[in-house]
Amino acid sequence: MQHFGEYIRSARLQLQQEDRRYSLRQVAGRIGVEPAYLSKIERGVFAPPSEAAITRLADVLNEDPDLLLAMAGKLSSDLQDIILERPKLFAQLIRELKRAPDHAILSVVREVSDGDW
Repeated sequence: MQHFGEYIRSARLQLQQEDRRYSLRQVAGRIGVEPAYLSKIERGVFAPPSEAAITRLADVLNEDPDLLLAMAGKLSSDLQDIILERPKLFAQLIRELKRAPDHAILSVVREVSDGDW
């Protein structure tokens, strides 16, 4: 898996091929950081930014914010709040799902989403 900075740089450059609004300077401006700072993040010189900046970056780059947060070694604050409400149960659930194949996890998600208890 790519590092956070490499991934966002690759995503930004791919978008920039079609649209000049995805230059480093333009994207930095839209997420509220200095271009030099974003450049250093992309090159891995600086650690990933805050949750808020990553969420804005995901929005600008049309990426999944949870994916970018995970790549940055972070967990969204709403997920943290959910887990903290019932930490033992969620820890057990996540550990049980650790080795499950994707289709099994999707099946659990669908069952929970349907709400047929």
